[in-house]
Amino acid sequence: MQDYRELLKKARANLPARKGDVRFEMPRASVYVTGRMTTVKNFAEIVKALRREPKHMAKYLFKELATPGEIKGGELVLQGIFSSFVINSKVENYAEEFVYCHECGKPDTSFVRTDRIEQIKCEACGARRPAPQV
Repeated sequence: MQDYRELLKKARANLPARKGDVRFEMPRASVYVTGRMTTVKNFAEIVKALRREPKHMAKYLFKELATPGEIKGGELVLQGIFSSFVINSKVENYAEEFVYCHECGKPDTSFVRTDRIEQIKCEACGARRPAPQV
């Protein structure tokens, strides 16, 4: 009979190679400027990856960038000139505040309304926390 360590080595040898621990990768914003307007071309893709409502994320970006704008099709149009670095950093801040679980760090969260309180519930660990106001 084989001892435990030999069986463990054999089992690990049969496992498929790991490609890394990253299972969620947020898409980078594709930004272009025309005149005094900045357009985020892949806004719909970003919102879909984060599993959030486009209006909620757009409202956050309008507030953080202190500029008006609108959603046209799958694009976000902002009044003003903003670099892709600024837009991407604001999207990452949004994800930290509204998407990632503060307990386990996973992006598997959703908004849940309990009575009149909006909460962010983690589907991975079950943690709940109040959703910050936008």
